[in-house]
Amino acid sequence: MDIALVILGFIFMLIGILGSFLPVLPGPPISWIGLLLLFITSVIPMDWWFLGTTLVIALIVLAMDYIIPAMGTKKFGGSKAGMIGTTLGLLVALIFPILGIFGIIIWPFVGAFIGEILNKADKKTALKAAFGSFLGFLTGTFLKFMVTIIYLGLFIAKTWEYKSALFSF
Repeated sequence: MDIALVILGFIFMLIGILGSFLPVLPGPPISWIGLLLLFITSVIPMDWWFLGTTLVIALIVLAMDYIIPAMGTKKFGGSKAGMIGTTLGLLVALIFPILGIFGIIIWPFVGAFIGEILNKADKKTALKAAFGSFLGFLTGTFLKFMVTIIYLGLFIAKTWEYKSALFSF
């Protein structure tokens, strides 16, 4: 049963990393579930302080993911339409991966620009707001990605520490 929990926890870790890029998946909380599954095993001792701290961090990062793009858009003079355009641009990049990894960078910017133009902004203002929205999006994504990678590192470190007990047949 412990091996199944470790494998399932590792799958949650990988899904959490994907969730740091996909707007429909909350990456850090999903990665935290992977940590929780690891601590549920009978081999690794339960550490409530560790789990509590990592949960609080995951929830703060989840909240910041909504706050940071709004702050970036507002700071650069954008509107809600620019933020919506950024999200739609990301979805276009994920559904139609024509440009590969560059699409994840280009399409959110294009979406924010189009959103601002549709919101009746002039091109200079729309470009500035699109840049702010895009910068906020990148900052939030980077923050989520870093937290999920750190959680994966913690998962691997704990698994490695107790590997002989976990994988003894």
